[in-house]
Amino acid sequence: MILETERLLLRPFYESDAEDVFAYAQDPRVGPVAGWPAHKSVEDSRQAIRTVFAGPRVFAMTKKDTGKVIGSIGLVDRHFGDPPLPDNELGYALGADYWGQGLTTEAARAVIACCFTQLGLQTLWCGYYEGNERSHRVMEKCGFTYRFSRWEDVELMHERRKSHYYALTKSQWEAGRPE
Repeated sequence: MILETERLLLRPFYESDAEDVFAYAQDPRVGPVAGWPAHKSVEDSRQAIRTVFAGPRVFAMTKKDTGKVIGSIGLVDRHFGDPPLPDNELGYALGADYWGQGLTTEAARAVIACCFTQLGLQTLWCGYYEGNERSHRVMEKCGFTYRFSRWEDVELMHERRKSHYYALTKSQWEAGRPE
């Protein structure tokens, strides 16, 4: 599956994307705030492509004008069950060089539309760790509403953090869409 926005092409990851992934994933401002350590090598990025990014609904966030992979977005296969099923959780990461341009929001809106119009989901979840205000802001701009907070183990970082969860139902999304 490939999705297109004004500035982005959302497509599957390829192993040949490893250098682009490493370019943003090695930055300590990107991964740790999202719960994963900065990549130490291109091989770390290649391994993430083979595992984390291998899911059928995980997309390489690619700039149309350059073809460069600048981030990731997709469904993380985590379910909460209330509000209505079927549900899934949306996750994303963006290289720091591209922050503040609305690119994650643009990509998220395309994935949300696909989830509700093509994949049959009724609810999308999205969460962020305390202090990750950029991620929180994307959720707000996309219409997600607060549901709950809890402390969680962040296994890859070997610590506990407070997580905040937001949800968007298909009916909320339909009501908020411009005609």
